[in-house]
Amino acid sequence: MEILVKVAQFLLSLSILVVLHEFGHFLFARAFKTRVEKFYLFFNPWFEIFKFKRGDTEYGLGWLPLGGYVKISGMIDESMDKEQMKQPAQPHEFRSKPAWQRLLIMTGGVLVNFILALVIYSAVLYVWGEKYIKTENLKYGIACEPLAKEIGFRNGDKILFLDGKKIEAFHQVVPTLLLDDVNWVTVERDSQVVEISIPKEFKSRFIKAASQQIAPRIPFVISSVQDGSPANTAGIQPGDSLLAINGEKLSFYDQFRATMQANKNQQVNVTMWRNGEPVDLTVSVPETGIVGVNNYTLNRFLEISTSQYSFFASIPAGISRGLKTFSDYLKQLKLIFSPSTKAYESVGGFMTIGNIFPSTWDWQSFWELTAFLSIILAIMNMLPIPALDGGHVMFLLYEVITRRKPHDKFMEYAQIAGMIFILALVIFANANDVIKFFFK
Repeated sequence: MEILVKVAQFLLSLSILVVLHEFGHFLFARAFKTRVEKFYLFFNPWFEIFKFKRGDTEYGLGWLPLGGYVKISGMIDESMDKEQMKQPAQPHEFRSKPAWQRLLIMTGGVLVNFILALVIYSAVLYVWGEKYIKTENLKYGIACEPLAKEIGFRNGDKILFLDGKKIEAFHQVVPTLLLDDVNWVTVERDSQVVEISIPKEFKSRFIKAASQQIAPRIPFVISSVQDGSPANTAGIQPGDSLLAINGEKLSFYDQFRATMQANKNQQVNVTMWRNGEPVDLTVSVPETGIVGVNNYTLNRFLEISTSQYSFFASIPAGISRGLKTFSDYLKQLKLIFSPSTKAYESVGGFMTIGNIFPSTWDWQSFWELTAFLSIILAIMNMLPIPALDGGHVMFLLYEVITRRKPHDKFMEYAQIAGMIFILALVIFANANDVIKFFFK
C-alpha cells in the first residue's frame, strides 16, 4: 500500500509538471501564431491511451510516463518529422518565425516551471507556514554515524557555527556542509568549544554514505512494538524508556541501535524505565540487529519552530525559498559533474524520485516536493544538450550571434545524438537504482 501511495504521488506530481511545462511552449507558440500539431502528456510510441482534436491541435495521453511533448509545426524535435522539413516553410511554422520569438517559445516551458515553483512555495508558506528545528534547540546535540565520527564529530555535540556562521535551521546544516566550501565546524562538547576541521575529500564520502551522517539526538522511548518481534517476546512495551544495556547506562536511540547492531545473534540485558521503576528484560538480537521497536518522533523531545506568513508576506518568502532551492540545486549539479566527488555514483532514476515522497499522503509534503521537482525540471531542461530545451536555445543563440541558421541536416543529427545521450543518462540513473536496491 505504501508503494502505491508513493507511485500515485509521483505520477500526479509528474503529470502536473509535464502538462504545465508543455503548456509554456504551447502558450508562446499560440501567442506568435505558430501551429501546435500535438499536445501530449506522456509519450505515445505506437499507440496512445486516448486522443481528441480541437482546432489544429491533437491532444492526447500517452502510455509511457517519461514526460510529455508538444509537436510544433516546422521544428526539428523528438518527432523527427523529416518529411515536413523538406517542404517549403509556411508562415505558421516555427522555422518561419523571428529568432527572438523562437527563443521565447523554447524557453516557455522552463519559465512556467520556475514560476510554478515560486507560486507553490508561496502558497505552502501561506497555508502551512514553515516548520523546522532550530539548531540551537537541539538540547541533546547530534547523533553521528561512523563517517561523521571519523571526521571528528561526536555524539552529543551541539553545533554552533559553520565557518563562523550560525545556521538557524538544523535541516540546513548538512546541505551547507556539502554545497558550500565549509572548512571548520564549531561545536560545544562537554561544555567546551571545539573546532572540527572538515577534510577536502569528505564530500564524496558523505554523498556515497548510505545513511544520514548527522541527525538530531533524541532519547529512546518506545512508541510501538511489532507483534512477534524479539522485543515483543522479551516483554518490551510502548512507553518504556531506555535506562541501560548489559549494565551500561544508556538512554539515547542511537546508543540502543548501535548496541543492537554490535550484538547480533546474542542475548542482551535491557533495563527499561516503566511506570516509575526499572524493569530488566532479556532480548535475543537477530542477525539483522533489528528487534522490532519504534521510537517516538522528534517532536516529542524537541521544540518545533513554526514561521507563519500572511498572504503578502508569503510571496517574497516563497520567492526567496525558490531562489535558494534553485541555487542549491545548481551547486548539486556542480558536485555531480565533479570527478573528485564521484557524486554521479549516487544519481538515481524513477525509484529514487518516487521514494522522496512520503508513504502516507500528505498535501504539504506533496506540494513542497512538486515545487522542488519543478525547479529540477527547469534546470535540467536548460542544459545545453540537443533534444532538450537548452539545446534548442543554444542553437538559437548561435543563430542570433552569427545571423546564420544551423543547417537542417546538422539539426537532425544533433537531435538524434541528444536523444541517445539522454536515453543513456536515463538508463544509467535507473541502473543505479537497481544496483542500490539489490546490492547495497
